[in-house]
This record gives sequence, C-alpha cells and structure tokens, in this order.
Amino acid sequence: MDLSNENVVHIKKDGFEYLQFRRLLKYSDIISHAYCLGLDRNFRTGRANGEKISENEYLKAISDYKGFCKCVNLDYKNIVKTNQSHTDNIEIIKKKINVNAPDLDIYQKTDGLITDKKNLVLSTTNADCILLILFDPVKKVIANVHSGWRGTLKKISLKAVEKMQKEYNCKAEDIICCMCPSIRKCHFEVNREVYELFYNEFKNLKQLCDIIESDSNKDKWYIDTIAINRVILENAGLLENNIIDSKLCSVCNKEYMHSFRVEKEDYGLSTAIVSLI
Repeated sequence: MDLSNENVVHIKKDGFEYLQFRRLLKYSDIISHAYCLGLDRNFRTGRANGEKISENEYLKAISDYKGFCKCVNLDYKNIVKTNQSHTDNIEIIKKKINVNAPDLDIYQKTDGLITDKKNLVLSTTNADCILLILFDPVKKVIANVHSGWRGTLKKISLKAVEKMQKEYNCKAEDIICCMCPSIRKCHFEVNREVYELFYNEFKNLKQLCDIIESDSNKDKWYIDTIAINRVILENAGLLENNIIDSKLCSVCNKEYMHSFRVEKEDYGLSTAIVSLI
C-alpha cells in the first residue's frame, strides 16, 4: 500500500520505508527530513523514567538510525535526540556534545529541539503522539517537537514557535509546520477527566464544538489534537497554508507505524528526523 497523498510522499529505499512532506522537499537544498515507517523499525534508545533498555534493543535502535539516516543522506553520528517525558521543555541546540557518536542521553525530560546549525540531525519519537517539524526558510531555523496529548495541553508547539521568534527573530508568517502521522480524533477516545482538562484549557476556541465530540452512550469523548495544534498555531500568526498535516492516523494505519493504543506495553517507536544541510 502506498500512503502518499497530496501532502506526503511514501518512499521505499534500501529496505526502509518513510514519508517526506512535499512542501519541505521544495527546500531539499537547505534541509533533509523524513518520518520512518515500519513495525520492524524501533528507535527507542532510553525510557523517560530512567529505566534501562536491553542491549539488544539499544543496538537495534542504533542500527535503524544508521540505515534510516543513510537513506536521506545524513550521518547518524550527528543525531541529537530527546529523551521525552511529555513536558513542554524545549532546548536550543548549538553544537554536538559527543564527537563520534549521537547525542542520545543528554537532553532528559525534553520534548522539543531547535537549531540553526547545519548537520545536526534533530530526532523525536512517537507511537500515536504528534511530531511536528518546524522550518523557517528565511532565517534557516528548524525545530523538532513531540506533542502528545499532555504536550498539546501545555501548548508545546506554540512555545516552540515563540522560542524560534525570541532566539532567532523568526517571523510567524515564515514558519512552516509539518505534522507527522499520529492518533486522530477517530481513535483518540478519552474519559471525563481528560475531557475536562481539554475543555478547561481550550474552551475559548471558537472551533471547540468540532474539536471535541461526545459519545453520551459511553460517557466518552473524542478529541482532535491535530486541530487544536493547527488552531493555536494559526492564532499565533502561522499562515493556514504553512501548516501541513500528513492526514494519516497511526491507529488506522497500524500495519505501517507504531501505535501505543494498538501495541500496548510492547509498543515500538517511530522517529521523525530533520537537519539543515
């Protein structure tokens, strides 16, 4: 099956499958990027609670990073990866710490990375959460942000844009935001407690009636976190046509990408990578 649509292209190369955003491919002389597909790939190099992973799992992740980066002409040794824990912490990356190895265990409790330096391969991982690739082609600044439902509540995507503006004088209207595959409203079913968190945080959004749908028969709600991020970014000044959605649900496409809701405790992790070149 080909997952390509008007916003993304599905590529198969050297045993890997991945998505690239058509809009970002127009800047292939400036940046390289991709979102990896496949349940046989797993990019877990650590856990948020500090629990050690097995040596085999770690070596598998390194092998997958090497092969994946090679597909898009990047060096895996230049990877800078977050150890995510659903925070709104965002780091400015000015240089690599490890000279001959990726930076994997340095940025703890961090869910976003920003840089204007070439050859730093920013990586985030997901299994239903939204990964957002931000790119300012004018200032030549990139960001890679992990926004699960907790990160969406904390508006980490908005905070990343604000940090790009503050640190690099980026203009909102120049920033392109690409949203990778994630769980969608069709499968993001929540209980009353989570619903109330979202309602209280976003009740002033005029689009709320479309964003949150109730199922009175089950006392459950369905929430569109993609739409929330789109609205808050547009309210921050990003142009509508500069916010590009992959339009792919991780649960609906569970044969091609990792999903916590499908795989449960044995879930693997997909990755999005982006680098200035």
